Amino acid sequence: MAVPLVTLDHYQNKYETIRFERRDGILQMTLHTNNGPYHMGGVQHSELVDAFVNIAGDHANRIVILTGTGDAFCDGFDPTFEHDTGEELARIHYEGRRIMQTVLDVEAPMIAAINGRMTSAPPFALTCDITLCSDNAAFSDRVHFTQHGTVPGDGVQVVWQYLLGPNRGRYFLLTGEEISAQEALRLNVVNEVLPRDKLLARAWELAEQLNTRSATTLRYARLVLNQQYRKHMLEEVALGYGMQWLSMKTGPSAQQLAAEKQHPRDA
Repeated sequence: MAVPLVTLDHYQNKYETIRFERRDGILQMTLHTNNGPYHMGGVQHSELVDAFVNIAGDHANRIVILTGTGDAFCDGFDPTFEHDTGEELARIHYEGRRIMQTVLDVEAPMIAAINGRMTSAPPFALTCDITLCSDNAAFSDRVHFTQHGTVPGDGVQVVWQYLLGPNRGRYFLLTGEEISAQEALRLNVVNEVLPRDKLLARAWELAEQLNTRSATTLRYARLVLNQQYRKHMLEEVALGYGMQWLSMKTGPSAQQLAAEKQHPRDA
């Protein structure tokens, strides 16, 4: 019998910002920064790509639950997120594309348990098959167009127009609108809203319900139900990322930020 190329032992303790536990084929993937709420940074960005590749390659994963730590899913940036040189930009561009593609390469059905505000991460969690959120959750994309004056292109343009429709999606991305948990439920962005202390229990309940099906049925259902998403990501994210970084390096906001770095304002 062939030996699996990827097993949980290969990646369970590999990452600084991701914890794993698995029971009966249900893998819980918990994001954190120093055991607190998750912030997107250089380490986090790189680890997500590798983690999703390993999760996808481990066929012992029948269901995946994706969640965060504390009272926010991702609501800030880590200072390690530096991308000033051409080489750093090329790496970030590659990783950003791959995060949004490799999460969809995971063939085990995925359940997102979004445990709070989600404002500062590529929206990979919203590509899960079932999306739960806590009642304190909120969703926005102020970080691109409204805060930094750059193109919303790291996958947000695909996910939010896919979920909200083109007209509402464009409005959301261009105005920095914040959507509450209850509004996200009304708009079908999430499937259920729960008290935060009941969120993971409900995710596990749903995972156990799905886990009664055969492994092949689970995998092939995920493939079929996400085919359109995969096509959109493949076709649109590379262009979006390219335009995002081009606008950051050539637009007035980029020039202003560069000037402020050289001549910081008085405190």
